[in-house]
Amino acid sequence: MQSSELVNRYGDMLYRICLMSLKHHADAEDAVQEVFLKYLTRSPEFTSEQHRKAWLITVALNQCRTMHRQKKRSIPTEPELLKLSEQTASQDHAILDALLQVPEKFRIVLILHYVEGYKIQEISGIIKKSESAVKMRLSKGRKLLEEIYRKEYLS
Repeated sequence: MQSSELVNRYGDMLYRICLMSLKHHADAEDAVQEVFLKYLTRSPEFTSEQHRKAWLITVALNQCRTMHRQKKRSIPTEPELLKLSEQTASQDHAILDALLQVPEKFRIVLILHYVEGYKIQEISGIIKKSESAVKMRLSKGRKLLEEIYRKEYLS
């Protein structure tokens, strides 16, 4: 697959994942660039398109963790949240804001499952945790998201 085709196919998805993890527009763009750079320099072989997609997501999550360790950033500004909301039309600003407050280990699983449409088994392979751990994180993540949303937007 050519690099331009790869960017067109997976760029937006990787950007959304990185933005939700890093909470900063410029950092998310940097992380996505690093992912594609690693892809181009390593030229990995894949058995299927799903394998390629899972590899890209795993590298993106690892890059976000590396960037977290290097420097912490604040929650995105209002324009960044609005831009994200436009890119993921089904997401409402209040839910996005609440989701940004959910701890990362729960937030990533929620995004992969509900936004990107991955099944529990696939998420398990991507984040290298058991299926029961993924189910538990989804359950706790939903509860946390609901608590935050109710507290901040329904009270």
